[in-house]
Amino acid sequence: VQLQASGGGFVQAGGSLRLSCTASARTFSSYNMGWFRQAPGKGREFVAHINWGTWGGGITYYADSVKGRFTISRDSAKNTVTLQMNSLKPEDTAVYYCAATRRSVRSRPMEYEYDYWGQGTQVTVSS
Repeated sequence: VQLQASGGGFVQAGGSLRLSCTASARTFSSYNMGWFRQAPGKGREFVAHINWGTWGGGITYYADSVKGRFTISRDSAKNTVTLQMNSLKPEDTAVYYCAATRRSVRSRPMEYEYDYWGQGTQVTVSS
């Protein structure tokens, strides 16, 4: 599976950005999808996840730091997962990565639970 993330950019605090992740797999509908981010000097952290498989399709998980501000959604016709980010804060500044797995993940998934990763897209939020 090849993942292509896009939509990053520069925005002022309180603004919005929409990230997209498009997958190449024909069987994309069987993958669960997640977003992670990595700020300068920090490790990669979980942001959001959506189940896309036969079991539990549509179930979403969010990190506490983004709950109520970010929304993850899917478009099966376009093989795309979207992360709508509202009320952005300077601490949201990071490189954002999309990831895919066929496995079920915990509600606060770790990096190793995903098998495929996109290249990352930079999000910068100014104060």
